[in-house]
Amino acid sequence: MKAPAFDYIKPHSLDQVFGLLAEYGDEARLLAGGQTLMATLNMRLSEPAIVVDITGIEALRGISLTADGTALRIGALATHSEIEASALVAQHAPLLTMAAPHIAHRAIRNLGTWGGSIAYADPAAEWPVCVLALDATVVVRGAGGGRRIAAADFFLDLYTTALQDGELVTACELPVRSAQHRFGFDELARRHGDYAIVGLAVATRFAGQQLHDTRLSFLGLGTTPLRARQTEQFLDGRTLDAAVLQEAAKVLAAELTGALEPLGDLTNSAATKRHLATVLMQRVLAGLNP
Repeated sequence: MKAPAFDYIKPHSLDQVFGLLAEYGDEARLLAGGQTLMATLNMRLSEPAIVVDITGIEALRGISLTADGTALRIGALATHSEIEASALVAQHAPLLTMAAPHIAHRAIRNLGTWGGSIAYADPAAEWPVCVLALDATVVVRGAGGGRRIAAADFFLDLYTTALQDGELVTACELPVRSAQHRFGFDELARRHGDYAIVGLAVATRFAGQQLHDTRLSFLGLGTTPLRARQTEQFLDGRTLDAAVLQEAAKVLAAELTGALEPLGDLTNSAATKRHLATVLMQRVLAGLNP
């Protein structure tokens, strides 16, 4: 299929963008990397009156430390490849460096953007689970000003976020790591580049040999990135060994049997995803010991 006819404009300021969003409302679509938008256009799942190309807005670019040095700020137009190659990211938010190679293929990583992935909120995508595991802050802006939204409050439902009409993601800020923090990421897919059956981002802090402030953020299980909070509570204060890993797997399986029951898909049942989540968690946690 071919995309429907639409107008195209490339503004060079956020004020221009907000003006166009106010004028066209639901008839406008933002273009950043285009890796999702172009597919929906070509399949006629999206038929906008106008496409607003935001790639010329320099304020949305860049990867840097905040002025006080407590957070890493990643602009919405940073590409997956830029994040993957960034020394600042590797130093201060290595979870992203671990996750980036799992994102599709190189051609997509060269074009796809950080902000686009977060705003689209695909529950099978890597960046949303990472920002949730890292307790990141999503920075958004609209014509009425800016807002800062905790990642835990940003992802509401399938492809649904806390963004209000006329707002866009401008950046995310991630707390910088300390020497005690450990991170892990892995996912299970039939082939590299396919959507993962299940994936896991882990962030934790070691005090001696004990885990603290553990975050287990899963992709591919529900309509949003999923925190396994009961399992996190079980792990905090414990030392990782074979017995703890086995018990944690039981806690996670129980947690994924109730309110957090995974959603099956065309090729994997809820029971399969539940089992694979426990296997993946044990694998990732086993690699964290300092």
